[in-house]
Amino acid sequence: MKARIHVTLKSGVLDPQGKAIAHALGNLAFDGIGEVRQGKYIEVELAETDKARARATVEQMCQKLLANTVIENYAIEI
Repeated sequence: MKARIHVTLKSGVLDPQGKAIAHALGNLAFDGIGEVRQGKYIEVELAETDKARARATVEQMCQKLLANTVIENYAIEI
């Protein structure tokens, strides 16, 4: 079973990488760029066959390591 995790900064948290990306896009002549927010995407292959247990395991992974829950949100797809 494969889990896909999207980690993004919470709104209100400064995103210097997003600002750098937005600036670079402007320098490349991409007009009309508003705010850019940068995040991360993680795939985890699980041996688990039960979807509910897989989700619970990935939830624990996010809480303990994959996301800094003080400043980041995450979404899990199994």
